[in-house]
Amino acid sequence: MHSKQQKLIDILKEMFQLDQSDLDFGIYRIMNAKADEIRAFLEKDLVTSIKEAFSASGSNPLQAELDEAIASARSLGVDPETIPKVQELRAKLAGTSDTTALENDVYSHLATFFSRYYKDGDFVSLRRYKKDTYAIPYEGEEVKLHWANSDQYYIKTSEYFKDYTFKVSEKTVHFKLIDADTEANNNKASTDKERRFVIYEEKPVEEIDGELYIYFEYKAVGKEKQEKLNEKALEVVMGAEGYEEFKSLLATPAPTEKNKKRTLLEKHLKSYTSRNSFDYFIHKDLGGFLNRELDFYIKNEMLYLDDIEDATTIKIEESLSKIKTFKSIAKKIIAFLTQLEEFQKSLWLKKKFIIETNYCITLDKIDEKYYEEILANDAQLGEWVSLFDVKIESLDDLKAEPYLVLDTKFFDEDFKNKLLAEFDDLDEEIDGVLINSDNFGALNFLQERYRGQIDSTYIDPPYNTDASAILYKNNYKNSSWISLMFDRLLLSKSLLKTQGILCAAIDDEEVSELRYILSEIFDKEIGIATIRSNPAGRKTKGKFAPAHEYALFYGNSNDAVPSSLSITEKRLARYPKVDDKGNYAWANFIRSGNNDRREDRPKLFYPIFVSLENKIRIPKMQWNTNAGKYDLLEQPNIDESIVYPILEKDSGAIEKNWQRGHERVPNELEEYRVRRNNGKISIDFKTRMDENSLPITWWDKKE
Repeated sequence: MHSKQQKLIDILKEMFQLDQSDLDFGIYRIMNAKADEIRAFLEKDLVTSIKEAFSASGSNPLQAELDEAIASARSLGVDPETIPKVQELRAKLAGTSDTTALENDVYSHLATFFSRYYKDGDFVSLRRYKKDTYAIPYEGEEVKLHWANSDQYYIKTSEYFKDYTFKVSEKTVHFKLIDADTEANNNKASTDKERRFVIYEEKPVEEIDGELYIYFEYKAVGKEKQEKLNEKALEVVMGAEGYEEFKSLLATPAPTEKNKKRTLLEKHLKSYTSRNSFDYFIHKDLGGFLNRELDFYIKNEMLYLDDIEDATTIKIEESLSKIKTFKSIAKKIIAFLTQLEEFQKSLWLKKKFIIETNYCITLDKIDEKYYEEILANDAQLGEWVSLFDVKIESLDDLKAEPYLVLDTKFFDEDFKNKLLAEFDDLDEEIDGVLINSDNFGALNFLQERYRGQIDSTYIDPPYNTDASAILYKNNYKNSSWISLMFDRLLLSKSLLKTQGILCAAIDDEEVSELRYILSEIFDKEIGIATIRSNPAGRKTKGKFAPAHEYALFYGNSNDAVPSSLSITEKRLARYPKVDDKGNYAWANFIRSGNNDRREDRPKLFYPIFVSLENKIRIPKMQWNTNAGKYDLLEQPNIDESIVYPILEKDSGAIEKNWQRGHERVPNELEEYRVRRNNGKISIDFKTRMDENSLPITWWDKKE
């Protein structure tokens, strides 16, 4: 196997993650189980396929023709080099590449192609249009948001970031993180420092109640590899004074094929640090993606169309033969990679098993025949003390607390089954479900049971600020966050009713990205509320101090309409009267406030006829544009007075406006009343509480 071929095999071994054989969690456990199959493909099947591809492309036809001409000359006893045909063929052959050069070129292209779309365990679209310029898929949208991992599921593996525990010979060992520096170096690869797990040298090891605690920091250290830092941690722990029994157990051999001298401590330390730095993506359609990129690569980097005018027929045939061979081998590799990626995807999308189910039931729903058994359960009694500060010592105490919540997790299966059998319709009795799970797994699990049944969804995702940043290993902070959100929001949508509404809390860090993906998924943007969350402002470096956050509201369809604000006692007090239309209050019909003068809105200055029985009538009028007033087309009856919106002040009369126009008033006469005071006539109208008033977009109250 020559160097170019070996380079390709090495790249593929990295892509198949054979260099992580000592990791035994998550996807690495799966890859390890398939390691033999992968090695067989790389070392046997692929090599055979490569030979077959080169054989299928055929040898150089000029060489075959030359060999035939030389053989014919020699059979006639003639020096082949004196034959014009041989000389012509040698000249043409000199202008072609030899087979070895062609093979090296194909291997070089294969290595370039597969390394280009692969980085640290993931397939990332880095489609080069030309040097330092990338092309993205675009389908004619008005606005296009593209992110590096838009076609992938984001898998977060750091479930043990704070604490990792294992046992060895009944002894318990903890890895504890005492300090995590997550405030810097979250930008893309421009940073010159990367965060790593580092042994806490001030107090690396401590024994508490017979259990060993090994302490770490997570901080920026530069470019030093985690493996080197792990070696240092091993030296510090094993060199610590005391703890001899623990150190003897931790030194127990746990060898691998790659590391024959690996100890148990080294094994767990590698798992602990890797769980938080080996996050990964699973491609949704790796086969389609790589085949599309393969076509793009061939057209853009192997078919040099600019040179085609000067190329000979032989060179063109040679180039096509090379492309054919390259494509044949690449497709075999893509097919195998796709097979593994689809296996990973099916596991990720597979409905998760329920590990444990328990119920919280208030005592008023439980028959008293169970009370003695409940009273004998110390764990349940202890929880009531810790949660509610309620001490139960007798059956009478139980009966006196009907709304204490019993948790079936404290009871055996026999008790739980008997208790649940008491309910005729358990689903009907349940008024809340709490699920402890990865959110993608939970949302996927709930699809069939709750599809189209949810009124509203509220999510409060990590804002992706420095204090809650996605710490993905490729430094794709924003891209990882968007991928994390997109698939979960997509699952959330299908759970909502047609009129359902989703609310997402976020701040400036990702609000534009979140708003875009919500608009992609949901049919209707209902509104964005700005929330005054921190009046003093959150501390930042070199930027404004944020004092607000956002609540983004989106509807599952155009039929989704937000409810009105809650009707409070304070609001009701402003509208103390009630009729068949709802709450109202009387107010003067003369306008006050903005635009209340006649010159502001001249058409709201018009006469109203008021009878002796205090009935109002709007006369027939015609607007006189030149005069800027109404011309009366009828006169008042003998018992009617003419009333205008005029306020009498000591300084003189002020011409104002009515609250409503003259065309509206005749259609709602029951909304008005007349008051007389010392011979003066006033007109009032009903101002009604808007029970359908929608929230405004500025929220500065705690409620």
